[in-house]
Amino acid sequence: MASNNKQQISVLASSTFAFTICFAVWMIFAVLGIPVKTQLGLNETEFGLLTAMPVLSGSLIRVPLGIWTDRYGGRIVFFLLMLSSVVPIYMISYATEYWHFLVLGLFVGLAGGSFSVGTPYVARWFQKERRGLAMGIFGAGNSGSALTKFVAPAIIAAYGWQMLPNVYALGMLVTALLFWFFSYTDKSHQMPAGVSFSEQMKVLKDPRVWRYCQYYSVVFGGYVGLALWMTKYYVTEYGFDMQLAALLAACFSLPGGVLRALGGWISDRFGAYQVTWSVMWVCWVCFFLLSYPQTSMVIKTVNGDLNLHIGLSPWLFTVLLFVVGVAMAIGKASVFKFISDDFTDNIGAVSGVVGLAGGLGGFVLPIMFGALVDLTGVRSSAFMLLYGTVCVALVWMHFSFKQERQPVLQAA
Repeated sequence: MASNNKQQISVLASSTFAFTICFAVWMIFAVLGIPVKTQLGLNETEFGLLTAMPVLSGSLIRVPLGIWTDRYGGRIVFFLLMLSSVVPIYMISYATEYWHFLVLGLFVGLAGGSFSVGTPYVARWFQKERRGLAMGIFGAGNSGSALTKFVAPAIIAAYGWQMLPNVYALGMLVTALLFWFFSYTDKSHQMPAGVSFSEQMKVLKDPRVWRYCQYYSVVFGGYVGLALWMTKYYVTEYGFDMQLAALLAACFSLPGGVLRALGGWISDRFGAYQVTWSVMWVCWVCFFLLSYPQTSMVIKTVNGDLNLHIGLSPWLFTVLLFVVGVAMAIGKASVFKFISDDFTDNIGAVSGVVGLAGGLGGFVLPIMFGALVDLTGVRSSAFMLLYGTVCVALVWMHFSFKQERQPVLQAA
């Protein structure tokens, strides 16, 4: 790479900061949705749909954004994307009907597509052996989810929920300007003008892309779904107020974002397959434990009835959730290490497709979480669903990499 070290660091820092703010905006309804739910009298499924609407648009836009980044460069695409979300964020403060929030949520959600812009933009500024770490540092912008949980409850408590969109709109505008002044353009990173859209999308025929889509729908889709759902989960399951609930939910969101940089470094050192495989097993164990609902049992003994209660205390629950957050942070980085290794010349399109799959997972899961609670009345059913998705990923990985493990087994 001909790029000097100063430009590399500036691009990485400005992009990571911008992505952090974009992700905080993307997760706005994780906290804002709670007073809106009370004001509008929404049920669990309607609340799930409300929180998921930004995730839907932010996911669907990822493929075209990745393609445009390959073609026009990440700096201009990232800047225009942030500017386009400022007015919709501000307009939320004037919403009064449920459909107002849903429609505005779609436009606000465009900020979530920034991942498919920043990933190829940052990756191309670094050598292959350092891309895992660089993309991991950029991906740590997922910690914007925790930022929302720290900042939003305080703003709502002090000034009312209508103030939050105003603050976020101003923050997005300032971030866009800072990004423009501290980032750079390198035209050699752009795809040649003669490459057509159909040629870029030929990569979809590669089965590895769909494999990575499923992995990412678990580690990123699951992360987004839980980040949107956990604040309300603490409120309804354990009876905490919104500020304490948001703080405890951040114990999942913060490591799930910040430690993505660690995941990039580990993936560079030990390889994407070994890291992803380990992450799936950790999630499998944790989701199994988190799935068990609060249970009261009466056991008939010779001395009379013995009453037992089985269930996770809020503190043990938070510890397990923290472990899941760490695992998902590492897993998100390892999946994109697969992509940077296998699709160096087409990172934008592939990251867009894989990001779309992960984002759609984050869109569908909160709705399914709410529907499962409405149908079963069991709040831990959310973790039962996630346990099933991890099982699918483990089975798929086992058979997909079976041939690649064979030479190692024979050598042993």
